[in-house]
Amino acid sequence: MKIVLVSFGLTDYCIPLANGLAERASVTYVYGHKGSPVDFSSLSPKVTLQQYAEPRLRQLTSQIKCMLRLARDIRARAPDVVHLQHAHPWFNLIALPLLKRFPVVCTIHDVLPHPGDKLSAKTPFWTQRVGYRQASQVIVHGHSLKALAAARLKISATRINCVPMIANVTVPLTTAQGASQSAKGTKDILFFGRIFEYKGLRYLIEAEPLITARVPEARIVIAGTGDDLEKYQRQMVHPGQFVVHNHFISNQEMSTLFNEAEVVALPYIEASQSGVVPVAYRFGKAVVASRVGGLPDFVDDGQTGLLVPPRDTHALAAALVRLLMDDSLRRQMGHKGRMKMEAECSPRAVAALTLDVYRKAIAAG
Repeated sequence: MKIVLVSFGLTDYCIPLANGLAERASVTYVYGHKGSPVDFSSLSPKVTLQQYAEPRLRQLTSQIKCMLRLARDIRARAPDVVHLQHAHPWFNLIALPLLKRFPVVCTIHDVLPHPGDKLSAKTPFWTQRVGYRQASQVIVHGHSLKALAAARLKISATRINCVPMIANVTVPLTTAQGASQSAKGTKDILFFGRIFEYKGLRYLIEAEPLITARVPEARIVIAGTGDDLEKYQRQMVHPGQFVVHNHFISNQEMSTLFNEAEVVALPYIEASQSGVVPVAYRFGKAVVASRVGGLPDFVDDGQTGLLVPPRDTHALAAALVRLLMDDSLRRQMGHKGRMKMEAECSPRAVAALTLDVYRKAIAAG
């Protein structure tokens, strides 16, 4: 099978997926970039990489030329399937209509825009729906998201496929895997990723006094970019209990942060999916997450982590304290999470399910 995988960003997802697919198919990875350097060193040599310099969204003439060239190059490869990640407004409006003779699969990473997500808000949502509706098959990352996509995006349920979020295996597993900061006198709770309103960081900050009253050695490590952190720092009752890494996190630094964490916290108030959970599982870490969106599809409550109601500071604190104080339970959950990642979220597992979707798209013509 010849596959063309198209993305404008989302390399943490696409590189492991392309690698997994390349074990069973011929894969060309078409990546549109805006000039920022991207590390493709972990991309399999079996994958053909084709990069495009993407113009700014408002540069109409340049965008038209770029998308026409992109469509021409994809047609020249005569793929069996074109797989588009999420949606790109100009690709949807210009390139997709020129690719009608090829089955198209589209992965919808976020069914609806997240509250406070300023980056996604820059793209008109209707242009994304154009891409979704032209696809032969679409992929979402959870059963609750399948129902939401059918209801809100008016996509037939027969075209919607559930494929788990892939684990970002480009993050190196160091020899210190499973190491703990407890030997240094601290127990770290890691909050990782983009910082926007829907991630619920304020509730983790509000939970800190409740946590440290029971576990004085607990620290909350915040790593990522997004909102201005000053408003969150003003909410901190005990600033000394927080460690903040407010910058782009490299894979090596990510590895260190997950290695040193005792537990990973996702106090989200809304969610489609989470790439943080598979990474936590890969490092053998238990998670505490809100029961929202697609997170219950990832977190087996009481097995790989604990689920709590959103915006419930006391429940969040109680769950984190429980795991910090029970080393055996925390390690058991981390072990089960690692097994779940291998079985459901590894590149091999996700690629197998994705190939099944491709076959459905091909059969549908």
